[in-house]
Amino acid sequence: MAKKNANEKLIELRKKSKLGGGEKRIAKQHEKGKLTARERLAELLDPASFHELEPFVAQNSAPLEKNDPFANGVITGYGQINGRKVFVYAQDFTVMGGSLGEMQSHKICRVMDLAAQNGAPIIGLIDSGGARIQEGVYSLKGYAEIFRRNSNYSGVVPQISLILGPCAGGAAYSPALTDFIVMVEKQSHMFITGPNVIKEITGEEVDFENLGGAQVHMSISGVASLSAKTELESLSLCRTLLGYLPSNNMENPPCIAPSDDPFRIDKELDTIIPEDVKKPYNMHEVIRRVVDRNSFFEIQPTFATHAIVGFARFNGCPVGIVAQEPSALAGIIDIDASDKITRFVRFCDAFNIPLVTFVDSPGFLPGINQEHKGIIRHGAKILYAYSEASVPKVSIVTRRAFGGAYIVMSSKYLGTDINYAWPTAEIAVMGAEGAVNIIHRKEINNADDPKAERERLIGEYKENYLNPYTAAKAGIIDEVILPSETRVKIISALSITKEKHVQNPARKHGNPPA
Repeated sequence: MAKKNANEKLIELRKKSKLGGGEKRIAKQHEKGKLTARERLAELLDPASFHELEPFVAQNSAPLEKNDPFANGVITGYGQINGRKVFVYAQDFTVMGGSLGEMQSHKICRVMDLAAQNGAPIIGLIDSGGARIQEGVYSLKGYAEIFRRNSNYSGVVPQISLILGPCAGGAAYSPALTDFIVMVEKQSHMFITGPNVIKEITGEEVDFENLGGAQVHMSISGVASLSAKTELESLSLCRTLLGYLPSNNMENPPCIAPSDDPFRIDKELDTIIPEDVKKPYNMHEVIRRVVDRNSFFEIQPTFATHAIVGFARFNGCPVGIVAQEPSALAGIIDIDASDKITRFVRFCDAFNIPLVTFVDSPGFLPGINQEHKGIIRHGAKILYAYSEASVPKVSIVTRRAFGGAYIVMSSKYLGTDINYAWPTAEIAVMGAEGAVNIIHRKEINNADDPKAERERLIGEYKENYLNPYTAAKAGIIDEVILPSETRVKIISALSITKEKHVQNPARKHGNPPA
C-alpha cells in the first residue's frame, strides 16, 4: 500500500509540475498569443525526445508543499533537433513571471555545464520579468553564475538565445554573450533600462517596442541575429540555424548529401556586373547563384545592410559567407559593418566553418562622425578576425577592392588560402579619379585642356593599375576567373584546403580591439 501511495504521489507531482503556475496563468499566457515553456520545447525539439532535469527544484530543501512553484520558473533538460542532441532551458512566465532566483540559476547553470561537458549546443528560451526581487542579492549571484558560463563556454559549444517575451535589466547580458539571438516581432523586448526609468531620469518617452523590440535590435542596435513574426517561426529558425553548425568546437560542421551539381556553370554571372562602375548590382543574387541552391541563410539581414553575413552550403557542406552589398551604400565599410563582419568571422573560426568572402567595396566610410566614434578600432577588428582565423579561407574580388577595404576583406596577406578575382575586379589604393587627382594634379592644371587630360590620365591609370592582371602579376591574386566558373572554383578550393592545419603562437588569449 505504501509503495502504491508513493507511486501515486509521484504521478500527482508530475501532473502538477506540468501545469507550471496553474491553468489560469496558462490561459493568460495563451491570451497574450504566447506559448507556455513546455509547449515551446515540444515545438523546438524532435517529438518525444525531451527529458526533463530537476523538475522538483524548489527555493529550499523543505518537503514539497501545495503552493511550491514547481520547476522554479524554468524547465531544463535535453533532447534532439533533427536527431542531434541539444541541451535546453525554457523560462516559465506562468511561475512568478519566470523571474530568476538562486535555484532557477542553479538549474540553468547545471544544464549549461552538461552541454559543455557533453559537447552539445545550449539553447535558452527566455521569457522572464527579470531578477526575483524577493531573493535580493541571491538573484544577482545567480545571474553572475550564468554570465560566467556564457563566457567560459563561448567558442566551446554553440549558444543560442530565443527571446520570447521580456528580457530586461541585467538579464539581457546573458543573450548578449551568446552566439545568436532570435526575437519575435511585437512580442520580444530587450533593454537594460525600461521606459519608466528612462522617462524619470532623462525625460525621454518611449514604449517597449520602440525601445527594445525585435525591429530595433534587428535594424538599429545589431543586438539580434534573426527575427520572426511568430513564436513558431522563431523556433523553426533555430532548428534551421543549428543545421549549419557543429555540435562543438572539436567537430566539423555537418555536411548533407549534395542536392546541387558541383560543376554547375551559371553563364548569367558573366554579365551581372554593369559596365558602368558607378552602377550597383545585387550581391545577394551573386551569392544565391554560386552556393548550393536554396542554401543561403542570412544572419542580421536588416542591420548594416551594406555588409552581408550568413551560412550556405557548397556541395552539401556548410560555409560562412561574408560580402559587401554594392546596392546599399556602395558596399562601403563603416563601424556597424565592421562589427557585424568581425563577430561572424570569429564565430566561424571558433567552430571550424570555412569562410568564403566576396569583395566589392570602395573602402571605409569617411567622415567626422565615423572617426570620432572609432572607425579605426572597429575596422581593426576585421583585420584581427581574419588574421586570427585558421579555417579554410577563400576570397573572390568581384569589382572594387580599394585601400583598407582590400586588405581587411580576406586578402592573401591576412592568411587567406586561395584568392580569386573576376575580370571586372579593380584592386588599388583608391579609384582612378581620386588617384589621378592626387598624382597628376600639376599636369592636369597645366594642360591646355585640363578636362581632356584628366580623362586621358584616368584611362591610363585604369589600364595600368585598375585591373586584376596587375594584381595577378604580383601574386596578390591566385587566378583571374570567369564569373560563371566561381562555384566550381570555390568547391575545388574548399576541397583542397579542408585538411588545413595552422599552428598559431602559444598564448593565453589575444587582445582584439574593443
